[in-house]
Amino acid sequence: MKKVLACRNCRFITTEKICPNCGSSNLSPSWKGVIVVLDTQSEIARITGINKPGKYAIFVG
Repeated sequence: MKKVLACRNCRFITTEKICPNCGSSNLSPSWKGVIVVLDTQSEIARITGINKPGKYAIFVG
């Protein structure tokens, strides 16, 4: 089973070694909470500054 990681730059959650959202390799296995963005025009996406659909960590350690 692959380890689930969160990007320290954009907080995107992935199982890859490089973030598919921003291209960073600065990923952490230590993260808490999830925001799922389906609509980038939603209020939560606007408040958090998320502009691509996906799963994002609330806190990345």
